Amino acid sequence: MSQPANFNGAIPRIDPENAVMLLIDHQSGLFNTVRDIPLLELRANATTLAKVATLAKMPVITTASVPQGPNGPLIPEIHKYAPHAQYVARTGQINSWDNPDFVAAVKATGKKQLIIAGTITSVCMAFPAISAIAEGYQVFVVIDASGTYSKMAQEITLARVVQAGAVPMDTAAVCSEIQGTWNRPDAQEWADAYSAVFPEYQLLIESYLKAREVEHNHELLDSEK
Repeated sequence: MSQPANFNGAIPRIDPENAVMLLIDHQSGLFNTVRDIPLLELRANATTLAKVATLAKMPVITTASVPQGPNGPLIPEIHKYAPHAQYVARTGQINSWDNPDFVAAVKATGKKQLIIAGTITSVCMAFPAISAIAEGYQVFVVIDASGTYSKMAQEITLARVVQAGAVPMDTAAVCSEIQGTWNRPDAQEWADAYSAVFPEYQLLIESYLKAREVEHNHELLDSEK
């Protein structure tokens, strides 16, 4: 059975103080090739990672594969919601880890954990994940914030990165592990971020806030009128 690489027996969980978010090739052209996840869900999940990284004050590094060509530009939401993100241009490398500037940007953060999502999953996410593991990084791959051309490709890639020692996660789990606790002053902002991952959660938030409002305002219930 494969074990997560480079954790040396420690629990394979995200340390927000020691992590950097790598959002790779979330490009409009490449999105047109995705078949394993609805595009709106993929887009919402990638955007949520950007929001959460900002809330956690976590470094974000983005890159794109020939964005002036058919792969298209990065979706604008990522830099909108992570304005601190550093974009690294590549000079044609398919594997972003083959680009010296990209690797230098990662190393400059001083972080040892990488949270990676990318399109296409089997290439843009998997290649740098495996390369980073080989250089000693602890790597978490976000499967539902990545997209590829078939369900089979997703499953094969998941097997490959797990064999290499990556820790697969979904967007909501990444959010929860970074957030850590609801006992924090920005809890409402975290709740708002979750609503993009599963809109149903927004209904719970609305119901809760209304109940608090009724209690605070001593509002008379309709049934009591």
